[in-house]
Amino acid sequence: MAAGRAHRDAPLRRARRPAGPAHPGHPGTPGGRVSAVVEVLRAGALTTVQDLGRAGWAHLGVPRSGALDPAALRLANRLVGNPESAAGLEITMTGCELRFPRAAAVAVTGASAVVRVGDRPGDVGRPLSVPAGAVLRVGPPRDGLRNWLAIGGGIAVEPVLGSRATDTLSGLGPPPLRDGDRLPLGAPAGPPAPVDVTVPPRTPTQLRLTLRLGPRDDWFTSAVLDRLFGDAYTVSPVSNRVGARLTGAALPRAVAGELPSEGIVLGAVQVPADGQPLIFLADHPTTGGYPVVGVVDDVTPLAQARPGTTVRFHGPQR
Repeated sequence: MAAGRAHRDAPLRRARRPAGPAHPGHPGTPGGRVSAVVEVLRAGALTTVQDLGRAGWAHLGVPRSGALDPAALRLANRLVGNPESAAGLEITMTGCELRFPRAAAVAVTGASAVVRVGDRPGDVGRPLSVPAGAVLRVGPPRDGLRNWLAIGGGIAVEPVLGSRATDTLSGLGPPPLRDGDRLPLGAPAGPPAPVDVTVPPRTPTQLRLTLRLGPRDDWFTSAVLDRLFGDAYTVSPVSNRVGARLTGAALPRAVAGELPSEGIVLGAVQVPADGQPLIFLADHPTTGGYPVVGVVDDVTPLAQARPGTTVRFHGPQR
């Protein structure tokens, strides 16, 4: 599907995995050159290259994309001395394994997980030194769903519209990692910045999300809106970087008929024909044809929301 084309089934389409060779090496980090490569031994279920996204292209139908938890990626980059905007890896659910032909500084942030450099244990949230020839193993999260990995110099794949982020909806950026890929690295930018490192907190099993009604809350009755704020929902397994689909009390519309496609923003809560809310995340489409009942202030907690996580909505504090 072309980016920006309105399509009612677009939110949770499976992304295309383009065939072809491993990712080519291209300069583009602050050092302006590729200094090394990393070998992907095990890519895991879904590991993608992510940075802070390609903002400013929504008018052309291009989503922002980028890390689902930008703060976690920024922290990982600071821990290895990268600019906060450098590209790293977003690792989903099953971990990954990488071999480093040259020595490198790395940092893993996000959910609690087993990390090993060769035979040595490592910690989430702390800088790690990987010797030449060693294998870095990031295990599945103990709780939560995702980790972010920064490598000194950043991932130096070809930028697309100013970003190296993988967009799983439009197909922009590099494809999701596959076993055998070789990832180019840029030249290290500098020493790690001083940061306060803390143990990653356990991911809560219940999320409270602030929801601001509009622009199409008038397509629902007051009783339906009371249900939205009063009942609990759970995160469905049919969720991904495009959107978190929820299951629970259906939200029937009070207004019949079709809604012309209109703009969609990060955190928009769309209500499809089945009445089950869908919260749009980083790879969301830029337009949609179902009514948006409201917009979530901060979708970052959903980056770690496993299927079955409870979600409750509340209005903004006054």
